[in-house]
Amino acid sequence: MKNRAESGDLLALVERRNEELETLVEIGKALTSSLDLREILSIIMEKVSLLLKPETWSLLLLDEATGDLTFEIAVSPAAERLKGIRLRKGQGIAGWVALHGEPLLIPDAREDERFAAQVDEAVDFRTRSIVCVPVKSKNRILGVVELVNSLDEGQFDEADLKILATIADYAAIAIENARYFAKVRELVITDDLSGLYNARYLLEFLDYEIDRARRYGTDLSLVFLDLDYFKDVNDTYGHLAGSGLLSEMGRLIQKHIRKADIAARYGGDEFVVVLPNTSKAGAHTMATNLHRVVKDHYFLVNEGYRVRITASFGVASYPADAQTKLALIRMADKAMYDVKDSTRDAVKLA
Repeated sequence: MKNRAESGDLLALVERRNEELETLVEIGKALTSSLDLREILSIIMEKVSLLLKPETWSLLLLDEATGDLTFEIAVSPAAERLKGIRLRKGQGIAGWVALHGEPLLIPDAREDERFAAQVDEAVDFRTRSIVCVPVKSKNRILGVVELVNSLDEGQFDEADLKILATIADYAAIAIENARYFAKVRELVITDDLSGLYNARYLLEFLDYEIDRARRYGTDLSLVFLDLDYFKDVNDTYGHLAGSGLLSEMGRLIQKHIRKADIAARYGGDEFVVVLPNTSKAGAHTMATNLHRVVKDHYFLVNEGYRVRITASFGVASYPADAQTKLALIRMADKAMYDVKDSTRDAVKLA
């Protein structure tokens, strides 16, 4: 009987190890198949759920700006209510793990002084056992993975902690890869000086938006603007101040457009704003408002100057003025140059 029991235990152990190996292989495949962070993390956590069978689990990421933990992914009856909750470093089990960078295995959470009962109260849930591990890369904490209430054995054990720590390493790789890719992509499509998109991305975006406008029968508008007498700024205050003004102009434009719009530095002191699903009249209103904002703004105040500058604006729309992206840019550009060649400091429709 004893040998049979030992054989059964050995078989269960082998099956467990096979499941763990299969899980790690699947996670490895996910890491090489996509750079979409949420997709990869969802796959990782799905595998964790199948292997360790928690009642609930969550992945919390560290907000680099505030140091708080936020629920990136949560699978729980209370998942919707968890979305708005933030934990400070050191708060609760997850906060303690994030602060110290060490894993925790807690058989009875309510007997542990580090447990934050207010989270349970906020989402109407009862936590019993917890296993929580840090997600870190090169000793830098990125977040934590927390499993709550084992459905199999009632409590998590050291074996659960060990495999979860290994899986957390994979999650760290996924996060770092995705963030690195995002940074590289941002460098490729962003203008360093203004912080806006560059001309290359503008042309790609226009392809997509014109195709969409054609498909759905909507309008697409484009605003082209060029700063008036920008050379005088460079001549008077120096090229460093001129670069600073262009950088400030980029922030000013970004502040006064909608989330659906994109702004790009086209070159030199020329800027373009693309307004999806916007009529020519709507684009004219936006350009008029931006014209006023630029005219009333004092630039380079932090540098000890109070520089005023104006801009000339041209507005064109698809399909009213042009059928292709290059024609649309050309029409808005021409309208802008008509202003340049006459009064400057104004807005003109194509």
